[in-house]
Amino acid sequence: MGLLEGTTALVTGGSRGIGRAICRKLAEQGAAIVLHYNSNRAAAEETAASIGGEMRLAQADMSSISEIERMFGELAGLRLDFLINNAGVWKNTPMGASPASVVNELIDTNLRGPFWVTQCALPLLKDGGRIVNVSSVAGRIGVAGGRSLYGATKAAIDSLTRNWALELAPRRILVNAVAPGYIATDMTDAFFSDPDMLDRTLKRQPLGALGTPEEVADVVAFLCSDGAKFITGQSINISGGLVI
Repeated sequence: MGLLEGTTALVTGGSRGIGRAICRKLAEQGAAIVLHYNSNRAAAEETAASIGGEMRLAQADMSSISEIERMFGELAGLRLDFLINNAGVWKNTPMGASPASVVNELIDTNLRGPFWVTQCALPLLKDGGRIVNVSSVAGRIGVAGGRSLYGATKAAIDSLTRNWALELAPRRILVNAVAPGYIATDMTDAFFSDPDMLDRTLKRQPLGALGTPEEVADVVAFLCSDGAKFITGQSINISGGLVI
């Protein structure tokens, strides 16, 4: 029997990359998965089929409050043990050349989306449940190339994590975050396809390698386990030593 047998987890952005690895890891440990996706149902179905187990798909645009509320209306009656706020977008916002549409998309998806998902999920989340937010080391260090707003949204996620941990402590809901560094996913493939960029990145990494989605998923699974039952309000770097 898996460590998470009999539990249910909602994973936003679960059809690819880190979200897919999280779904797989939690399912391997026995959790039933509600896999959220935005627009690519085919990818969500392929992920669900490849993982197997008890799997339910849920669709919503994370930048839209009405879409999030509609999704939770469809999930009415579900009881959640774990909420994993993973969905997000990565866009460049160079100062002096950033259109309002991109600025709004980043803020709406990366900040307002997790806030509204969590607000809607709380009536479904069991007392003693867990919330794990996916942040980023970009919220703690300067990142060149016009990524200031992306970093700011992730710093805000770390702040929400600390504050929610205090606010939800009376219900014994534990709230933590994971902050990945440079992780090899389909979202970062284009970035690291440039050999010079990859070389510069690896030279900054104390462990000299990119991380994997599975390494992030391992920490998320730990935070959902009994081994983490006295941990709350923390944000754990998964960065190969990039941020100490």
